[in-house]
Amino acid sequence: MDNCITMIKYQGLGNDYLVLDPNKNRVQLQGKKIALLCQRGFGLGADGILYGPIEIDGKMGVRIFNSDGSEAAISGNGVRIFAKYLMDHEYVKEQKFSIQTLSGPIEVECLNNRATEFRVKMGKASFISREIPVTGEVREVINESFTFHNKEYKATCLTVGNPHCIIFMNQVTPELAKELGPYVENADEFPEKMNLQICRKIDTGNLDIEIWERGSGYTKASGTGSCAAAVAAYRLGLVESRVNVNQPGGMIQIDIKDDDTIYMTGTVGYVADMSVAESFFS
Repeated sequence: MDNCITMIKYQGLGNDYLVLDPNKNRVQLQGKKIALLCQRGFGLGADGILYGPIEIDGKMGVRIFNSDGSEAAISGNGVRIFAKYLMDHEYVKEQKFSIQTLSGPIEVECLNNRATEFRVKMGKASFISREIPVTGEVREVINESFTFHNKEYKATCLTVGNPHCIIFMNQVTPELAKELGPYVENADEFPEKMNLQICRKIDTGNLDIEIWERGSGYTKASGTGSCAAAVAAYRLGLVESRVNVNQPGGMIQIDIKDDDTIYMTGTVGYVADMSVAESFFS
């Protein structure tokens, strides 16, 4: 019998991740293998891999990989999922704790006994072009005209640790996100590529979004995408400071505080323990 690598699969609103714990497995992570593991026909199938707990700057942290094998600085759903893993496996006993990511420390609070609902302090957004990044003169990128796929759109761009382009529309569909997404992700104006949320205001407390994620494609839910959509809508005066962001996988609640700090609340579910033959990695 081949030695096995064990992974645990969780999902946050249908956005699924595999947790690979280096304390329980000896494995070299490579982009090609990550991509293969995440591929639904050939591997286990996932939107990404969470590698941890590991030490980052002397503290407990996680590395986040997209389904194409590229590394992500932050993932809202990924952080919530990893928080549940840490509690499920008794790495942490407290209800409130901090997880280090490439984009800095993220404070997490578990809201229930089953460890299925978490509030995450996501920090502040920036609309400043060079921080997102967006090419051209330094400015806040708010309701600006862009041409994607030969059509003009008004877009608001911002970063919440990763870059987002928000386009408001009267109607949002998965088809539209899939059609427009690749053009936005790879547009010349976005040197580090771009996440897209097409967004519809329902009322001052509710938004509908559809998501195209750089490095992963169409996804059912995004934590950082929900934050970005809510903050863009708030900045444009469309919503109040508490917003329910509805997406195909479910709803994430975003709270924007007076000092512009963003809090995200959402659920996480355990899916399965999975064993992979070690030869898969060789």
